[in-house]
Amino acid sequence: MTLKLGRHEFADDATLMMAIVNRTPDSFYDKGATWAEDKAFERVALVAEQGAEIVDIGGIKAAPGAFIDAAEEKDRVVGFVARVRETFPDLVISVDTWRAEVGRAVCEAGADVLNDAWGGADPELVDVAAEYGAAIICTHTGGATPRTRPFRVEYDDVVKSAIADTVAYAERAALAGVSRESIVIDPAHDFGKNTFHSLELTRRLDEMVATGWPVLVSLSNKDFVGESLDLPVGERLTGTLAATAVSALAGARIYRVHEVVETRQTVDMVNTIAGRRLPQRAIRGLA
Repeated sequence: MTLKLGRHEFADDATLMMAIVNRTPDSFYDKGATWAEDKAFERVALVAEQGAEIVDIGGIKAAPGAFIDAAEEKDRVVGFVARVRETFPDLVISVDTWRAEVGRAVCEAGADVLNDAWGGADPELVDVAAEYGAAIICTHTGGATPRTRPFRVEYDDVVKSAIADTVAYAERAALAGVSRESIVIDPAHDFGKNTFHSLELTRRLDEMVATGWPVLVSLSNKDFVGESLDLPVGERLTGTLAATAVSALAGARIYRVHEVVETRQTVDMVNTIAGRRLPQRAIRGLA
């Protein structure tokens, strides 16, 4: 079905790059490289030039750390969202937050998507999305508390759990008034999961795609990639792209990424092999 992300619409076969922009001093990947607002704005300009359709702006790192209240989170993201909205009217703006209070403020500033990485920890977030006509990302965390690491988490079947929870969240969002065209589900690799769980979700992602809801994957430089290959952050691009290729073959629609160009080429190549996309230039043996 057509995907509607706030004021933007995309065809039902479109695959989208969601570039990560961290407004934090302690992000696991870039170590605060875009903490300063001007640096974050340069990052937005770069990924827009590289072809990202979406930027995902976050004011709190996912891992445990210093407590950040809603007021501080808003200070980090609301004004920045307004600046990006004014300068890049064709860019989809997503904000990574689980708080309804923050969601309301960023929607008023021009955000199109609320990316709830913590699986409905604040049940009022769906009401905010409905009120402002925003899209919402419904994730699976197994009920984890925001900003906690998993410890000996067990599932009878992690894929069935991810499907049950994200579809239930999606239906609750629809009942709250969010357009069904504006709801996306996300298995949330590593959130409330160990490496074996994330690998299983990747291997069986087609089962999530089969629900009919568009699927987002956030694979970029995750720990399940690092543990699979015994590599630190900063050396996980090849593994990330391998997981991306598997997810693309399964039919994922949105890719939350650090590296836009490499991910776009990987997704486009997989979809061309799969027959969902034509080669951009095919003259070999013909001319």
